[in-house]
Amino acid sequence: MEIIQASYLISSPSVEKCPPPEKAEYAFIGRSNVGKSSLINMLCNKKELAKVSSSPGKTQMINHFLITSSDKKEWYLVDLPGYGYAKRSIKQRNSWQKMIDGYLKSRENLVNLFILIDSRISPQKIDLEFVNKLGAWQMPFAIVFTKADKSTQKETANNVNDFLKELLKTWEEPPPHFVTSAIKRTGSRPILSFISELNTAYEKHKKDRV
Repeated sequence: MEIIQASYLISSPSVEKCPPPEKAEYAFIGRSNVGKSSLINMLCNKKELAKVSSSPGKTQMINHFLITSSDKKEWYLVDLPGYGYAKRSIKQRNSWQKMIDGYLKSRENLVNLFILIDSRISPQKIDLEFVNKLGAWQMPFAIVFTKADKSTQKETANNVNDFLKELLKTWEEPPPHFVTSAIKRTGSRPILSFISELNTAYEKHKKDRV
């Protein structure tokens, strides 16, 4: 599957303001400056779809993009604010956290959340805590290790394996995971194939409910 059209739809300050939950939805989240916008642009093959910024905390609302894929399906891609915000007030950080948690807990058409992890660094407590929180909420998610071009293949593999080993201390098996580089444009095909499979399952589930 490939994305043949991607367009910005709306930025919402809360889940109540989001578009009607009529299409399958896939959200992307990660710590500030993890390469989220670059990954989204790579997946959509559209250089400036999501705003890329060198200053952390640029994404401040729930950003919806309408996607048309080569299998003739329409779905939403969502760019969420990061967790572990940089230089922001406690009040603003709390407001963002409330917005994100509200979205994740109540967005009924959210098929999968992609959690972005920087592949250049060793496992971070904040990332592990976020993953474990989603596990407690029984939320479907996958992990995307970003910026694989910034380290050697061995260093990337070691960091990925170390993170998955940390998860196995509390998980029976690791979640689906992908290794990507927006610079080298690697990793997009497996992610899009994964989304295609989930789209098919989502539509089957909707038909069975009717």
